[in-house]
Amino acid sequence: MKLFPKIFFAGILLVTLIGVGHMYINGPHNASACGWNSGSAGGGDYVPQQRGSAGPIARKSFLTKEQAADLANNHVRRLNPNLKVGQINDAGSFYEIQIINSSNDVVQRLGVDKQTGRLILIN
Repeated sequence: MKLFPKIFFAGILLVTLIGVGHMYINGPHNASACGWNSGSAGGGDYVPQQRGSAGPIARKSFLTKEQAADLANNHVRRLNPNLKVGQINDAGSFYEIQIINSSNDVVQRLGVDKQTGRLILIN
C-alpha cells in the first residue's frame, strides 16, 4: 500500500520535469493576440475604435451651442435655481458659458467640451 503513493508522486514529478524541460528548450509559444501573426509585436497597432478598412465604428458629432447651453442650464438649475446661463462663446475645443445671477452679474464661467460634453470650471 505504501508503494503506490511513492510511484504516483514520482510519476507526477517526472511528467512535470519533462514539461518544464520542454518549455525551457522550445520556449513558450507566441500568442496571436499580442500581434505575433499579424500586426506589430505586443499589439501596438491594436485600436478598438477602428477595426478593418471601414474606418471608425462610430464617429460622434460635436456638441452644438444649443446642446452645450442645455447641458449647462440643467447643471446650474440642479445646483442653484436662482442662477441661469448667460452669454455663450466659442473657445476652440469647448464653449465658454457665463453663469449669471438674478441681477445679471457673472458668478462663474463654465466650459463645455464640444466632443465629450464634460463640464469644466473656468476661473
